[in-house]
Amino acid sequence: MELFSRSWAALRAAVAETPDEDFGLPSGCAGWLVRDLVCHLVIDAQDVLITLVTPAAAEPTVDAVTYWNLVEPPTGEDPLDALIPRLAAAYGEPGLLKFHLDDVGSAAGRAAGLADPAARVGTRDQVLTAGDYLSAYVLEWALHHLDLIAYRPSAAEPPAETLAAARGSLEKIAGASFPASFSDKDALLVGTGRRAPSDRETAALGDLAARLPFVLG
Repeated sequence: MELFSRSWAALRAAVAETPDEDFGLPSGCAGWLVRDLVCHLVIDAQDVLITLVTPAAAEPTVDAVTYWNLVEPPTGEDPLDALIPRLAAAYGEPGLLKFHLDDVGSAAGRAAGLADPAARVGTRDQVLTAGDYLSAYVLEWALHHLDLIAYRPSAAEPPAETLAAARGSLEKIAGASFPASFSDKDALLVGTGRRAPSDRETAALGDLAARLPFVLG
C-alpha cells in the first residue's frame, strides 16, 4: 500500500513538472507521445477508483503477481490503443491534461489510502484483495514513469524502492531472474522490450534473452 502511494505520487509529480512543450515528445510507449501516455494515466486513475468501490464476495482468483498476464506485443490494432491519441489530442492544451490527472489522480490516491487491504474487489472478471490490486499497480506506475521520462534524461526517475519492487514483480511474473549486473531500471526496460539489450547484456541474459520481451496485459 505504501509503495503504491509513493510510486503514484512520484509519477503524478513527474507529470506536473513536465514542461508543456515536452508533451509532444515521444514516450517510452511505442507509438505514443507524452500527452498520450498522460491521457492513459487518467484512464488508469479512473480504473483504480472504479475497482476500489467494486466489492466482491467471492474468493480471490488472482493476486498481485497473477493479476498480470504475459501477452503478445501490441500490433497497434487494439481500438483502445488507437483511441488514446485521439482523446489526448482533444484536450488541446497540456495544462488541461495535467489538471485532469491531478484531479482524478489525487482522488485515486486518497481512495487507495482509505482502502482496507484485506477487502475483496472485482476487476477484469477477476477477484483479488485491495492490497494485492494496489501492489500490482506499483509495476504499472514504475514502468510508465520510465516511459514518461524516456526522452527527457534530466527528469526525475521513479523512487529506487519502487523500481526494486517493480523488478521483483516482473521476475515473479516471468518466472525468471535478471542478472545481478542489471540495475532495476535496466531490468525493467530490457525485460519489457522498452529498449534492446546490448551485446554484453545479451550475453549476461543467456537463455533468458530468447524469451524477451515480457509484455504485460
